[in-house]
Amino acid sequence: MVGRPAVPEVIWTRPERAGRGPRPAFSRADIAAAAVRIADAEGIDAVSMRKVAAEIGCGTMSLYNYVPRKEDLLELMVDAISAEYDLSAPPSEDWRAAVVALAHQTRALMHRHPWVPGVISGVYGFSPNVLAFLEHELSLLDALDVPFGEKMELIALVQGVVTTFVANEIATAEHSRSLPWTEEQEKAARTSYLISQISTGRYPRMAAGFAEAPGPADPDVFFERALGRVLSSFGRP
Repeated sequence: MVGRPAVPEVIWTRPERAGRGPRPAFSRADIAAAAVRIADAEGIDAVSMRKVAAEIGCGTMSLYNYVPRKEDLLELMVDAISAEYDLSAPPSEDWRAAVVALAHQTRALMHRHPWVPGVISGVYGFSPNVLAFLEHELSLLDALDVPFGEKMELIALVQGVVTTFVANEIATAEHSRSLPWTEEQEKAARTSYLISQISTGRYPRMAAGFAEAPGPADPDVFFERALGRVLSSFGRP
């Protein structure tokens, strides 16, 4: 395959375009933006080298001169959307609030790009924009007196909470859109069934729990509480 390396290689160490010839007609930014547009509109499974090549107006084989592997394309995409973060917040003594604010940015970003929770990985953790994000988040943790390794654990745990939370929100929204009836009708049917089961007396702990806190928790409150529990395990606020 044209442009494919024979040994392990990081995309960021390669020239913009492999081989000889005229100046590259496309930049990595062009390619990443095209792939992101496709993923946003049609889902990550729709992203292929052929589709991206068509989107930017080049042949599929020519695209391999710029991006040797599909994995490299995913890395370019993750890096591209990571540029959307606002990293202007300065460090402060209230590191918890700063990390929560950044987590809210991540949640919003993932909703703008619903394919991200499915591809986010430590494999793509050291691209230029992701490195800038990590350095910024570490700066927000300057006031937290724990070793570097624990700070990285905190960042990973927060990322995991946000990714899992948003993946569930996206899956729930997709399920609702696929229903042949309204979401309210679906909830009413499921609630009626749940009440009928709880009323049998076979689930006394659940019955007591629902009597204490009826109805689903507000997702925003739940999100904040989940983050707070993770952060509470690291130092003092």
